Amino acid sequence: MTLRVIDLFSGAGGMSLGFCDQNFCGGFETVLAIDNDQAAVKTHELNFPGRAVCANIEEWLLHNEVPAADVVIGGPPCQGFSLLNKKRDGDTRRALWEPFIEIAERSGARVFVMENVAELFRSPERQLIESKARQHGFQTQATIVNAADYGAPQTRKRTIILGWREANSFPNFPPLPSHADPKLKSNLPRWRTVRDVISDLPMQTLGTEIGSVPTLNLHFGRTPTQKSLERYAAVPPGGNRFDLLAKRPDITPDCWVRKTSGGTDLFGRLWWDRPSVTIRTEFYKPEKGRYLHPEANRPISHREAARLMGFPDSFRFYGTKVEVARQIGNAVPPNLAGELAKTVRDILVERQLAA
Repeated sequence: MTLRVIDLFSGAGGMSLGFCDQNFCGGFETVLAIDNDQAAVKTHELNFPGRAVCANIEEWLLHNEVPAADVVIGGPPCQGFSLLNKKRDGDTRRALWEPFIEIAERSGARVFVMENVAELFRSPERQLIESKARQHGFQTQATIVNAADYGAPQTRKRTIILGWREANSFPNFPPLPSHADPKLKSNLPRWRTVRDVISDLPMQTLGTEIGSVPTLNLHFGRTPTQKSLERYAAVPPGGNRFDLLAKRPDITPDCWVRKTSGGTDLFGRLWWDRPSVTIRTEFYKPEKGRYLHPEANRPISHREAARLMGFPDSFRFYGTKVEVARQIGNAVPPNLAGELAKTVRDILVERQLAA
């Protein structure tokens, strides 16, 4: 039995991959994906069946029939909730969960899975989302999960809202972790690390071009200045901008010299034996976070970032360097999506067979 999926705000398809690929869960097939990023839609189209549509979701709803589906998945844009966005009031992107719920209703789906930033969990919008879902006959549960607990080589905390239609039914949610922080006493395998997923790649990147599109050639680099190379070399394993300041104040940017407190991930170097920090859309810029390679004096490559997100090397990306980086950084780790898919499969199939 193949279950039908609609993926909204789909991006490249990290969540689709977790549901549809046998290496993560399997048993699902996308019938529709919608996103307003043309390059991401082309990427989704390259890797999954079903229609992939580049559109504003509200405009699309006005002129199209929603296909039948068993589950609706996706993450409405998170910038309205994110701590990275200080101007939260009046951010219209918060309302994009409303067409998400409408499509779940109109498709006849029995389950939906909504993913968003961790801050959503304690925001008033979460109550609004769950209230609207109840109006359409969905029961809901919400939780914050860490993708590293589900096999992703990355510590990425997200809010998950699960909605389902069966009355008096209580799914096994959140799914039980498959991995554990090595600092905890647990019989589970330890969190997967940076070493686990990128140590086999060449220490040096292979050229500076993304190659033809669609592409599998993502282990390319940049052309840093001599000053940038010296800055990279000044940061020790696990170090950051404060180490740069201590060792080479002469080449430390003035803004960092003046700012003596703040985040410790800026211009940071990853650790081999820990999961990666959250991969964001500008991971190729070490001034944006802890994105220096654990050993080589360079930022991580697009291939390394894709692996740290959980994409297999066989996954084909379409777009420019910036477009592909945005697709990687905005994705849902497929390892996490796969564990959520198993919960959905339990609701849709196993409980039905047991009835």
